[in-house]
Amino acid sequence: MSKLRNGKLNHGDRIEVYRNLHNDTFSIRRNGKVVKHLANWQSIFLKDVKFAVQPAGREKVRREGKKNVHAFIRGTYLAPSTFPHTTSEFKAKCTEWVTYNPYQNDHFTATVTDPETTFTSYQDVHEAKLVTLTYGYVYAAL
Repeated sequence: MSKLRNGKLNHGDRIEVYRNLHNDTFSIRRNGKVVKHLANWQSIFLKDVKFAVQPAGREKVRREGKKNVHAFIRGTYLAPSTFPHTTSEFKAKCTEWVTYNPYQNDHFTATVTDPETTFTSYQDVHEAKLVTLTYGYVYAAL
């Protein structure tokens, strides 16, 4: 069993987040080192986010059929204490569900449903103003 880390993040830290398949968490890296694991019941808030997929890593996954760390969410950490009602504000703004599947897509994708027709489409996502990772899902304000 792997050791879960619970390091401290500071408001304004530039971090990278990726899905950790070994312990079913999100791993958070700062300056190239994993400092924290985010359990599915926890939330984290980011701004000025870039969604990055390393093409060589993606192709290796497709070729070998084994997953590796090659896709990241990079952004600036926002401490919940820096403004009131963080969770409800992010919930209202971050409405697009963002996913990544290396076998189906080259990039992160957002699931967009038209409320009038209930037609669901998928669009590539490369950046977002705000992102919340909560309950094991990624939601963005594009």
